[in-house]
This record gives sequence, structure tokens and C-alpha cells, in this order.
Amino acid sequence: MQRVENEIKVHISTQELHLYSGKSLIKVYPISTAKNGIGNTAGSNKTPLGLHEISKKIGKNAAVGSIFRSGEKTGKLAEINGENPDDDLITTRIMMLNGLEAGVNKGNNIDSFKRGIWIHGTPEEDKIGKPASHGCIRMKNKDICELFDLVDLKTPVIIVE
Repeated sequence: MQRVENEIKVHISTQELHLYSGKSLIKVYPISTAKNGIGNTAGSNKTPLGLHEISKKIGKNAAVGSIFRSGEKTGKLAEINGENPDDDLITTRIMMLNGLEAGVNKGNNIDSFKRGIWIHGTPEEDKIGKPASHGCIRMKNKDICELFDLVDLKTPVIIVE
């Protein structure tokens, strides 16, 4: 039997991430994209549009709530929906995105990979469902664990309005 490739589609307008297997929708996750809206420019703290792929997966088997800085585990755990000194903590799992469209999300000051646009967990789960990130795609920690295990490197990620 031929393996069916998964695809992710991020809908900014509804704050949802859709996981497809072939043409079949298999899961819908609530997410949080940028509180500053849509944009591809470095330093804008906006979520970019267009075709991307998962270029790196970080955090396999990390404890739920594990805090990451610059893609490395810190050894600390965040308090989910609690008091955390940083309002942009990256937790549990990371999937780094690489833009595939030159002039849209790849190259110069619009490069999603260089900007650090990731799909990742957040301790601010109470903000999932509304724009609150600094450009990344935030997910609930249990959801990012599940999605992490369902997708491979090079999985297409399409971000639309």
C-alpha cells in the first residue's frame, strides 16, 4: 500500500490548524498566530503566509511544559496557564518552518526560517484560539505532542488568511 503524505494548512482567520492525510481532513487543532497580524518581514512579529515545510523537529520525548530557548531545552518547566516571567515561552515540542516561496517567505528580510517561525507549544494555553504570538504558530501542549508524532520532516505547511 502506498504511503499517503500528510499536509498541514494553517487558517489565520479561524485560528485553526488542519491536518490532512492525502485529501482527507483528519484533525483540526485550535492555534494562536501573531497578535500583530499577517506579514513576512523580519522584525514585524507577524505570521507569514504561503507554502512552507517542516525543516526540523525538536523535543521528542521532552516533558510537557519543557522550556526551550534558541531550540535548546533549558531543563526548566513552564507553569501552564500560570505565572511565567516571559510572555513568549516556547514549550514541549518545536517544528521549525522553512519558507518555499522566493520573494514571499524565502530570502533576504522575509525568510521564515531565518525569522524563527515555528509551530510550538505554549504555556499560555488560555490564549489559544485568538492571535497572541510573536509570529509563530502556538498550540496547546497536548496538541503539539500529538501533531509532532503524526508528521514528518518535509511535511508541507500552507499558511493562509
